[in-house]
Amino acid sequence: MRLIKLFENFKIFFICKRYYIKNYTINSDGTVDVDGDVHLFDKELTKLPLKFGKVGGNFNCNFNKLTTLEGCPQSVGGYFNCYNNYLKDLYSFPEFFDGEVYYQSNPVSEILYLFDGYRLGKVIDFLNEYDVIQQDGKVVILDRLEEIFHTLNMQIPKEINLKNYEVY
Repeated sequence: MRLIKLFENFKIFFICKRYYIKNYTINSDGTVDVDGDVHLFDKELTKLPLKFGKVGGNFNCNFNKLTTLEGCPQSVGGYFNCYNNYLKDLYSFPEFFDGEVYYQSNPVSEILYLFDGYRLGKVIDFLNEYDVIQQDGKVVILDRLEEIFHTLNMQIPKEINLKNYEVY
């Protein structure tokens, strides 16, 4: 068992070295906390190379080929940037973030634009809680989406046309 743990720690060490991640702590659950910024932009990543816990600074994973945010930090102290990927849902989105969030140029952006002006974190929480986006980001359940508008006391748009999803 100790040998497996040692191997995992070496693996994390080399990944951190490869992506210039410094000032990190490996937690007992295998997540990595970083006291500072993480820059994973424009690396052609299809998934995040580590499971992050807390990132004290900014977290950049923009301009990649991510289809999921699995492994994203649970909290980000600076801004969170997942701009220009292939994200169709927001599961694993950071629970806490202090700075700006850049999510544009992802398929899921068209859903977030429906709630323009409302607090992004709350909208994302509701989208995930109500399980609006299903079947690996292929389907949006319309009555659940409308329920979020009711919950937030927002007017439901007259037309909800989503080009990246089937709507049921």
